Amino acid sequence: MNREDFLMFKNNPDLIYFDNGATTFKPKCVISAINDYYTKYTANSHRGDYNLSLKIDELYEGTREIVKDFINAKSSKEIIFTKGTTDSLNIIVFSFMRYYLKKGDEVLITKAEHASNVLPWFELEKEIGIKVNFIPLNENHEVTLENLKKVINKDTKVVSLAYITNVIGDVRPIKEIAKYLHEKNILLCVDGAQSVPHMKTDVISDDIDFLAFSAHKMLGPTGIGVLYAKEKYLELFKPLIYGGGMNARFESSKEVEYKELPLRLEAGTSNIAGVLGLRSAILYLEEIGLNKIEKYEHELREYLVSRLKEIPNVIVYNEFSKSGIVVFNLEGVFAEDTSRYLNHYHICVRAGNHCTKMVKDEIKVKNTCRVSLYLYNTKEEIDKFIEVLKDNKKLFEVIL
Repeated sequence: MNREDFLMFKNNPDLIYFDNGATTFKPKCVISAINDYYTKYTANSHRGDYNLSLKIDELYEGTREIVKDFINAKSSKEIIFTKGTTDSLNIIVFSFMRYYLKKGDEVLITKAEHASNVLPWFELEKEIGIKVNFIPLNENHEVTLENLKKVINKDTKVVSLAYITNVIGDVRPIKEIAKYLHEKNILLCVDGAQSVPHMKTDVISDDIDFLAFSAHKMLGPTGIGVLYAKEKYLELFKPLIYGGGMNARFESSKEVEYKELPLRLEAGTSNIAGVLGLRSAILYLEEIGLNKIEKYEHELREYLVSRLKEIPNVIVYNEFSKSGIVVFNLEGVFAEDTSRYLNHYHICVRAGNHCTKMVKDEIKVKNTCRVSLYLYNTKEEIDKFIEVLKDNKKLFEVIL
């Protein structure tokens, strides 16, 4: 789908790229948007009264509106530009949860979460004495509302989950979970790094309290992401960074007045080129259609899993997940060795623990190979991948 828009394929004609969960290729329109900023209208945002700066203000704040509509937020004030998902989750934890939660309060996560949705909570536990506990997964390593209900208690104040996990690839029932949690006045924080690029996101319909995602996993540039929070909570965030752009005034008397949302939480010069790249990526995805992308990825995944079953010594750990993520190993072969073997044939897969070091407790293996699909992948690429994997008896001959 739309492969002609991606220069990486033109410049690397033999490449098969199956590591889209880590980062994605960028279409020509995104590269052009970034290049245009640096070559046609470079200026800072929210700093000048001249035409160049005013143009950037218009594009920058216009992007905020585009993001708002993309995830169906109520207000553009609920959209904060950050460095990425990790940055957004850290801001949620240390700008809001640090002051909202108290000693003894419980935060529930799972052992399948990415480090970015684990380590900030662990640090907050050490800092203020909250309790971080785990929602048990079912036999397919998935979150279910029933299992969540088993562990909710009077101390539970927050549940923090990926909408789609980056290893198991399960699509969580976020809407049903949110409804249940809000009946008990429990907040829901969602890591959208692997979901926002692949399916239509609606924070109002799903009733999500906090959402984090990155541009680079959805055809945009690195170093830019989004923090969404309901305005009533975002108003309570304490800035982590202070400086230019976020203050209305400060005096020698030490009297300080900070700006309204969203600028209060965006101190300093933002990654303006990144914001404009994100803008272009969203418009590109919307032109194709998220529903069309999700359907196509599902077809690719079904085809990939069916082909992997043809290889006797392949173990698939998430056969029944619904996203474009498939994790596997060759029986008796270290995941990194499999990845190196595939690399010999210009096939890129991720090998290791994928920043999800606790999921080994669930799937009983520490390292796996991960295929993560996106809109520009094809069945022909899968066929080549399967052909190479079927010939895995010569793996060590190739890599040694």
